[in-house]
Amino acid sequence: MSEESLLVFPCSFPIKMMGRDTPGFRQTARELVERHTGPLNDEAFRDALSGKGNFVSITITITALSQQQLDDIYRDVSSHEDVLMAL
Repeated sequence: MSEESLLVFPCSFPIKMMGRDTPGFRQTARELVERHTGPLNDEAFRDALSGKGNFVSITITITALSQQQLDDIYRDVSSHEDVLMAL
């Protein structure tokens, strides 16, 4: 039985994650995603601080090439100790 995806690849896809606003978190987020995509332009990255500035949400919009690529990204992002939440 094959899995069918609702997505048609390649497609634009936002990877969202949240973590503590520490000096290295943005770079960590970038490295986790670029491990699967190759280098991304700075325009692919958006971030927003929480109300008290303790946390940051990062959205990295990629051109997803396959469901496997997305699964691999989410596996790495979700298992990293600095990432509190991934969507």
